[in-house]
Amino acid sequence: MKFTKMHGLGNDFAVVAEFLSIPEQVATVAKNVCDRHFGVGADGLVFILPSEQADFRMRIFNADGTESEQCGNAVRCVGKYLYDSGMTTATQVTLQTGAGLQTLDLVVENGVVTRVTVDMGEPKLAAAEVPTTLVGEQVVQHPIETQSGQPYKFTAVSMGNPHAVIFVEALEEVDLHHVGPQIETHAYFPRKTNVEFVEVHTPTDVTMHVWERGCGETLACGSGACSVVVAGVLTGHTEREVTVHLKGGDLQIVWSAADNRVYMTGPAVKVYEATWLL
Repeated sequence: MKFTKMHGLGNDFAVVAEFLSIPEQVATVAKNVCDRHFGVGADGLVFILPSEQADFRMRIFNADGTESEQCGNAVRCVGKYLYDSGMTTATQVTLQTGAGLQTLDLVVENGVVTRVTVDMGEPKLAAAEVPTTLVGEQVVQHPIETQSGQPYKFTAVSMGNPHAVIFVEALEEVDLHHVGPQIETHAYFPRKTNVEFVEVHTPTDVTMHVWERGCGETLACGSGACSVVVAGVLTGHTEREVTVHLKGGDLQIVWSAADNRVYMTGPAVKVYEATWLL
């Protein structure tokens, strides 16, 4: 299985584009490939496939073998792969994901893609759509308590995948590896959740740390950054256009008041090509 190792702000993937459908026992393949000691080492295994609804289709499997509906950083990597490898000559590409169709605008410099702007779609805010076990049109600053008794308030957002956004005074006071998995698997979230802790510097500048469902801590999460801005607007913490600082770098996020869609702009990087022996 030929693959290309890529990353978006350190959120890294093995990208495969040689199949018409996913391989058998894909969950086991994903776990083996993503293992950082015995495999390639990645947060996810990404397949680029044919699509009857869009130019291409993306399916992504987390490091634990579970399939994710979408991933903003992976989408940018796919956009770069498609253009740089010659699979398309277009600088605007449509992509079918588990969260629906997405449009990618590719910024090309010296013949290669350096940045990608992704139309991430409209956020889903109704409690049942995120999904959570709560009720109501929105879940904003709802109390939540970890198994060890730590109280927080979260805002629930779906960008095609579930997110719990928590605003804190200081990120260094959050033990992400202790708290993250407890919130990820909390009874409020029937399909588990991604967890973002956010420190607000100004209404247009924030820093976030992320615990990703099925992966653990990652250096970046594109859909998480989008959810942070949506939650920031809902709670009054931010404006609609925000620079989001992640451990792997920065993303520019805009939640458009004109069409209610969230737009994410950031880089994607090719690391190397190799072959995995199935």
